[in-house]
Amino acid sequence: MLDMGVTLLIHLNCYKFNQNNMPTLKQRINITVDKDTGWALKKLAKMHQVPIATKAGELLEQALELEEDLIWAEIADQRSREKVKYIPHEIVWKSIK
Repeated sequence: MLDMGVTLLIHLNCYKFNQNNMPTLKQRINITVDKDTGWALKKLAKMHQVPIATKAGELLEQALELEEDLIWAEIADQRSREKVKYIPHEIVWKSIK
């Protein structure tokens, strides 16, 4: 038997005009997920009492934030390896006052 994925329609927040020139606040995208992911999304959505697409959108936003955090951590790690002269905390605050 062929294992078919589950296709979800997800709404992402953005301003867009559709074909009917009707403004919408959310962009629609189609994604296909495997059966287990679809099952997990359904259970999470039911548990949080939200539509599946809403839960999927929330999870995508969290994933994007995690990706962003990884990028910032990499930048911070590169900066921490550079040879720099550090200024003591007390001197900085005295110069501000």
